Amino acid sequence: MGVFAAIIFFFLGSVKGFSTKSEPCTYSQGKLCKPALANAAFSTLAFLLGALTSVLSGFLGMKIATYANARTTLEARKGVGKAFITAFRSGAVMGFLLAANGLLVLYISIILFKIYYGDDWEGLYESITGYGLGGSSMALFGRVGGGIYTKAADVGADLVGKVERNIPEDDPRNPAVIADNVGDNVGDIAGMGSDLFGSYAEASCAALFVASISSIGINHDYTAMSYPLIISSVGIVVCLITTLFATDLSEIRDVSQIEPSLKRQLVVSTILMTVGIAMVSFFALPSEFTLFNFGTEKAVKNWHLFFCVTIGLWAGLVIGYTTEYYTSNAYSPVQDVADSCRTGAATNVIFGLALGYKSVIVPIFAIAIAIYVSFSLAAMYGIAVAALGMLSTIATGLAIDAYGPISDNAGGIAEMAGMSHKIRERTDALDAAGNTTAAIGKGFAIGSAALVSLALFGAFISRAGINTVDVLTPKVFIGLIVGAMLPYWFSAMTMKSVGSAALKMVEEVRRQFNTIPGLMEGRAKPDYANCVKISTDASLREMIPPGALVMLTPLITGTLFGVETLAGVLAGSLVSGVQVAISASNTGGAWDNAKKYIEAGASEHAKSLGPKGSDAHKAAVIGDTIGDPLKDTSGPSLNILIKLMAVESLVFAPFFAAHGGLLFKFL
Repeated sequence: MGVFAAIIFFFLGSVKGFSTKSEPCTYSQGKLCKPALANAAFSTLAFLLGALTSVLSGFLGMKIATYANARTTLEARKGVGKAFITAFRSGAVMGFLLAANGLLVLYISIILFKIYYGDDWEGLYESITGYGLGGSSMALFGRVGGGIYTKAADVGADLVGKVERNIPEDDPRNPAVIADNVGDNVGDIAGMGSDLFGSYAEASCAALFVASISSIGINHDYTAMSYPLIISSVGIVVCLITTLFATDLSEIRDVSQIEPSLKRQLVVSTILMTVGIAMVSFFALPSEFTLFNFGTEKAVKNWHLFFCVTIGLWAGLVIGYTTEYYTSNAYSPVQDVADSCRTGAATNVIFGLALGYKSVIVPIFAIAIAIYVSFSLAAMYGIAVAALGMLSTIATGLAIDAYGPISDNAGGIAEMAGMSHKIRERTDALDAAGNTTAAIGKGFAIGSAALVSLALFGAFISRAGINTVDVLTPKVFIGLIVGAMLPYWFSAMTMKSVGSAALKMVEEVRRQFNTIPGLMEGRAKPDYANCVKISTDASLREMIPPGALVMLTPLITGTLFGVETLAGVLAGSLVSGVQVAISASNTGGAWDNAKKYIEAGASEHAKSLGPKGSDAHKAAVIGDTIGDPLKDTSGPSLNILIKLMAVESLVFAPFFAAHGGLLFKFL
C-alpha cells in the first residue's frame, strides 16, 4: 500500500510539473481551482484512509466471527432456533459495523478536506475518489489471499480425509481441519467484508464525483450533493428495523424455517428501503436540476432519481433470488446436478458447468434493464446511484452472508469437541442455509460491481475529457479485446494458485497420516500448525501476481496507449468479467449443495443416491472440490478486478489525459 500511495502521489503531482499555483477550473468556467499538487496529496491521503478502513472492517469482522462460532455451537444444545439467533445476530453486528464505518470515514474525510478546498468542490470530490481505490485494492488482497488460503486447506482436507480415508468432515484426526476452519473466516468474512466495503466506497465516490461537476456541485447545493450519503444512512436505519423481523418478531422452531427467514430479510429490507428512498429523493433534491452528460447538460427531476435508485435496489433482489434458485438444493437445478452423480464425477461436472452458464441469463438482463432505465433518466449519475441502491441494504446482505461461515465453523467445533450427533445435525442445517445465502451475497457483490464499474467508467470518460468512445477505431478495439481477455488470465492465476497450494496440503496431510503412529485410531494428535503454515505462506506468496496484474494494467495501458485504449480495456473487462464471475460462483455453489443434498438424505430421491461414502456421494465430493476454487477464489475476486481497474483509471485520469499515450505520440 505504501508503494502504491507513492505512485499515486508521483503520477498525479507530475500532471502540472509539481506546481503549487492555482489553476482555472475544468468545469466551473471563470473560477480558480486548487493546484494539481494538492489533488495529488489529498488523493493519496484518501487512498490510505480507504485502505485502512477496509483492513479494519475485515479484521473486526473476523474478530466477531471467531467470538460467535463457539457460542453458536453451545446454543445449538438448546435447539436450532437459539443457535440461529446467535449466528444471525453476530453476522448483523458485522454488517452494521461495515456499513457505518464506511459511511463515517467517508463523511469525516469530506468535512476535513473541505477545510482546505473551501469552494473548490471539483477538486475536493475528485481527490475523494482515492477512498474508493484504497477500499478496493485492500479488498483485492483480502479476496484473493483469503480465497487461496481457505481453498487450499479445504481441498486438501476433503481429498485426503473424505475421499481417501473415509473420515467425516471436520474430524479432529484430519491435520488440515484447523486451517480449513480458519480459512472460512479469512475468505468469506474478511474478504467478503472488504469487497462489499470497496463497492460501497466506489459507488459513493462515483456518484459524488459526477454530481460535483453538475449543477448541484457548481451551485454548491450541499444537501443535494450529500444525496448518495443520505441514501446509505437511510439504508442503515432500514436494516436495523429489518433485523428485528428475523430475531424478535418471529421465532424459528423448525429447520425448514431457516432459509425462508433469511430470504424474508432481503424482501423486507427492499420494501422498506423503497419507501426510504422516496422520502430522501423528495426532501434532499431540488425539484429540477441538470446533470453532466459527456459534454452536454441533461435536465433531470427529483423523481427520476427515485426510479434510478429503486431499480438498482430491486435488480439486486432479482439477482439474489435467481442465484438462490440455481444454488439451493430445494429447487430442480441442483437436484438435477445431484441426480447426475449416479453415473460418476464426469456427468456431475458437465451438468454443473451447464448450470453455471445458464444462471448468467437472468442476472444479466436485470443489470441491463437497470442500466438502460437509470442512464435514460439521469445519465451517468443515474447508474452510480443505482449501484448505491443495490448496496443500500448492504448491512442485511452482509448479515446473511457472514451468517454462513459462522454456522460452518460452529459445525466444525461441534465435530471436533465430540458433541452429540443431534447438535451436528442442527449446525449442518444452519450451514446448508448459509451456503445458499453466501451465494446470494456473491450475486449481490457481482451485480453491484457491474453497476459501480460502469459508473466509474463514465466518471473516468468525463474526467479524461473524451466525449464518445468509438468501438470502430483500432485504438479502442484492441483495448476492448484485451480487456475481455483479462478475467480469464486472472482466473487462470488464482485457480492455479489454489491448485498448487492444495497439492502441497494433500502431500502434508498424507505424510502425517502415514508417519504419525496412532493418528487414525485417535491416540495421537496431528500437527495442525504445519498445515496452517502451508496455507498462510501460499496465500501471501500467491496473491502478488494476480494483484499486480490488476493494479498495473490500467497504469501501463494509460501511460503507453492513452485514454481511448484504456476506455476499451475497461469496457472489455467489465463485459466479460461479469459473465465469468456469475457462472463460476454459481457452478461452485451448486456442486457444494448437490453434495449436501445427497449427504442430508432428506427426500426419497436423495436417499436413493446416498448414504455418505456411496459412489454417487464420492462423485459429488469431487464436483464440490472442483467447485471450491471457482466459487470462493476466482468468481468473487473477479468483481474486484472489474471495479478496481475502473476506479484506478479514474484516480489517474488527470495524468493519462495530460501525459498518456506515449507509444502513439512516437508512431
